[in-house]
Amino acid sequence: MLFTVRKRTVACLTSIKSGDFFPPVAQHRLRPERCGLRQCGIYYERTRMSGHGTPIPMTSHASTGLNGTADVPGDKSISHRSLILGAMSVGETRITGLLEGEDVLDTGRAMRAFGAEVTDHGGGEWSVHGVGVGGFAEPENVIDCGNSGTGVRLIMGSMATSPITATFTGDASLNGRPMGRVTDPLALFGTQAVGRKQGRLPMTLVGAADPVPVRYVVPVPSAQVKSAVLLAGLNAPGKTVVIEKEATRDHTERMLAGFGAEITVEETDEGRVITLTGQPELKPQTIIVPRDPSSAAFPVCAAVITPGSDVLVPNIGLNPTRAGLFFTLQDMGADLTFENMREESGEPVADLRARFSPDLKGIEVPAERAASMIDEYPVLSVVASFAEGKTHMPGVKELRVKESDRIDAMAKGLRLNGVTVDEGDDWWTVHGLGHGNVPGGETCASQLDHRIAMSFMVMGMAANAPVSIDDGQPIATSFPIFEPLMAALGARVERT
Repeated sequence: MLFTVRKRTVACLTSIKSGDFFPPVAQHRLRPERCGLRQCGIYYERTRMSGHGTPIPMTSHASTGLNGTADVPGDKSISHRSLILGAMSVGETRITGLLEGEDVLDTGRAMRAFGAEVTDHGGGEWSVHGVGVGGFAEPENVIDCGNSGTGVRLIMGSMATSPITATFTGDASLNGRPMGRVTDPLALFGTQAVGRKQGRLPMTLVGAADPVPVRYVVPVPSAQVKSAVLLAGLNAPGKTVVIEKEATRDHTERMLAGFGAEITVEETDEGRVITLTGQPELKPQTIIVPRDPSSAAFPVCAAVITPGSDVLVPNIGLNPTRAGLFFTLQDMGADLTFENMREESGEPVADLRARFSPDLKGIEVPAERAASMIDEYPVLSVVASFAEGKTHMPGVKELRVKESDRIDAMAKGLRLNGVTVDEGDDWWTVHGLGHGNVPGGETCASQLDHRIAMSFMVMGMAANAPVSIDDGQPIATSFPIFEPLMAALGARVERT
């Protein structure tokens, strides 16, 4: 039931339903306050959505060539985990190269709310003075995770086994995404969750006062779910076991080991079995964050389809659970080379050079590769448009529940710009037109999704006519320097 407090339209948490009083539109978000009806402790007021207020239309024009060095931001996955594990350690963790996009900054603010001291020293240098495993304080205000599914799910895991209560919200996109895949396994520890129907935000989590260790088989490949369970297991006694049938990005396992947790990984007939011993004292670390392969995907793919291009991306993370796009591009005939292979902070890195590749061929992308490139399928579909023949991408149902339904969003935009796309529940096929034959010329909906927005900007750099998007503001969540970086390489992207 809607009610009014001090001339503001609000709704009790127990009354909010998806698409009901507060539909997921770009102009609004839900902000918790005290509940006037005392039904659940909080109510929600319609307010302007932070980070996605006034849309920023953008247009990308054909380039005569992209050349130079692309210093893309730090890895988003590692940045989130650096802040969270630093907050759960005893002492000061130093971080160099942290991604300073809105998603990661929201995670930093959340760690402050739980009692950690998070300091920005400038120039990508940060420090986190942690409170130890089980040391989180109950936050005074709602935890706002903006647009970040990774952030909210990992943060939920990190507090789920502490005797505190926290309420989470986000922007319209995040509030439309399912959280049951995380709250269900967290309930096994004893955590309680109260939210909207279908397990969507806003949501309140009551941490388990007496958590128990769990053994959990991840039903669908998801690094976020796996990581949430492992983070929750840190403050549970005994051994928490996570089994995944298909390997997903393993930054959490690598970093837990680096912070001093007792963790083992075994390949068995059941799958990949991860065993974590709970209640350790995590030791602070010095972390150098490699550059994000998901962000690097945009200048790399743009170089591959734009005539006259030669782009170097230094210090890019090449974790095998993240590098699927680059192997796929090579399979399609892209001119990619890896230089100066090395290891930094426990992660494999290299300098990646990408050159224009006029003879790209459509391929069938192995379904088992999906987990290692799930965020890169939107921009891969753009590259596939410039290849000869069909590119078939199976095993990608996860794309339906990202910041947007990414299959639907990309298929609609590609069709508008003259490319034929077939799709099913967990697959899609792009019918490539070959170099020089992609019409372009239309405006695509970004769906509040940073990767959709950047993918269509890449398309415009090589299409026959400019390609536009209705809103480029979401780009700031993961790649705040996208526009100046691409302009420095020779791209023509303008706000319109």
